[in-house]
Amino acid sequence: MSNVGEQYERLEAHRAVIGDGFQIRRAVPNRHRRMVGAWCFLDHAGPVDYEPGQGLSIGPHPHIGLQTFTWMIEGEVLHRDSLGCEQLIHPGQVNLMTAGKGISHSEESPTGRAGRFHAAQLWIALPDAERHREPDFRHYPNLPVIDRGGFRITVLAGACEGERSPAKVYTPIVGLDLSTRGRSRFELPLEPSFEHAVLTLEGAPALNGEILEPGTLLYLGTGRSFVELGSLAASRMLLIGGTPFGEEILLWWNFVARTPAEMEAAVRDWVDGQHFGKVHGARGKPLVAPDPGVLRLKGART
Repeated sequence: MSNVGEQYERLEAHRAVIGDGFQIRRAVPNRHRRMVGAWCFLDHAGPVDYEPGQGLSIGPHPHIGLQTFTWMIEGEVLHRDSLGCEQLIHPGQVNLMTAGKGISHSEESPTGRAGRFHAAQLWIALPDAERHREPDFRHYPNLPVIDRGGFRITVLAGACEGERSPAKVYTPIVGLDLSTRGRSRFELPLEPSFEHAVLTLEGAPALNGEILEPGTLLYLGTGRSFVELGSLAASRMLLIGGTPFGEEILLWWNFVARTPAEMEAAVRDWVDGQHFGKVHGARGKPLVAPDPGVLRLKGART
């Protein structure tokens, strides 16, 4: 971690592997910054081309205590879950799954053809009053788009410039995709009570004059009413933010909880085939839960 300016933190994403060898950059959680508002997880995958049968393949796996938020930039992914929902997500669309007290799902690229994949998947921690709610899945094919200063701003979550995303969330947050095809400059208004962070997905845009390369998350903190965005060439950024989360959480494997005992109970339920239902039609095998004993050895508190 290094400071950039007086109140910035420049945080390097680390590489990880999901599914059958699919490489991603994981920006949140970070060793130095575990959450940004209620956003507790941010993976950036691609852009990458793949051969037939070599795309994303993540078999059925469980979640509790969170929402999964998938923003598709290029390509397609098929979502299936234990509620019986089956949804192919296309570029410019969001899939939002609320795990609540428990759900399982799978994610995979369409079979039989080559393709291109570029997406961000995020998790939103549910507050204590909402984390035991019934699971739900919603697909958002149409999101508000704003054009300012050469930037195309897609409002993924929350509100910006008078436009509000239809995505159903349970804490005050914002999520914006900011893309440009060339030279551009724009002062983006921010909610001062929110903390914010920006991740470059493509190109080399500037934020308040600081060049931000892909793989680096710039944490802005709270108290900002605007930020200056600029670019000399095609680029894309993802901005996330929200009210600092006022609850201490545990994040481990696919779960967000409050105690190790809750995590261990969720693992037992998954291993025993209880509580999380079945995902029908998935190509991959159900994921095997890691040993929850690591919770006692290392801790997983954010």
